[in-house]
Formats: sequence, structure tokens, C-alpha cells
Amino acid sequence: METSPAEVSRTVDLVAYQPGSVVSRIVLKRAAGNVTLFAFDAGQELSEHTAPYDALVQVLDGEAEVTIAGQPHRLRAGELILMPANRPHAVRALARFKMLLTMIRS
Repeated sequence: METSPAEVSRTVDLVAYQPGSVVSRIVLKRAAGNVTLFAFDAGQELSEHTAPYDALVQVLDGEAEVTIAGQPHRLRAGELILMPANRPHAVRALARFKMLLTMIRS
């Protein structure tokens, strides 16, 4: 379910941790791109894959490892990284963490 227009929300509170799971919530979905929130329990991951568009990861809480084209990057709350289009990437929770993923289709 998308976030309601003209309604103030605390980003980190829009998605909750679930034991042993990765939880996602679509914040905004348009033809031009998507904004999705994720909550990862410690040790959970999104396996390596590629996407045809750039994707921006913003870590809101906790700590994660984002691997892009075989190079690992450690991110903590308040940090972000751009995952370039058509390059393999993966995400792994080093501790429980939440991220905001923005993908622009252009």
C-alpha cells in the first residue's frame, strides 16, 4: 500500500522487522520509478541480481553490506549508495537494518 499524499510519516516506522524475514512496503509506485522500504532481520539478504535501472539505497537503521560487481560496501544508518544499472548487486543485513530503495526508470 502506498503512502497517503499530504500525510506526514516517520520513514523508519513505516515498515517493521519480522524475525527471519525481509519485509517490504511500497511507498510510491509510478511509471517513472518506485520507492520501497525494506526491513531485514540480521543475516537476511537479497541474493545477487541485476536491474535495468539505477537504484539508490539509503540505510535508515542498522547496518548492511551492499555488494556491487563483487565489491562489498559496508553501510550504516544515514549512509547511501547508488547501485548502477546492469551491474550485479546484492544486499545482506550485518545486523537488523532498514533501507529506502529508490529506482528511477530512465
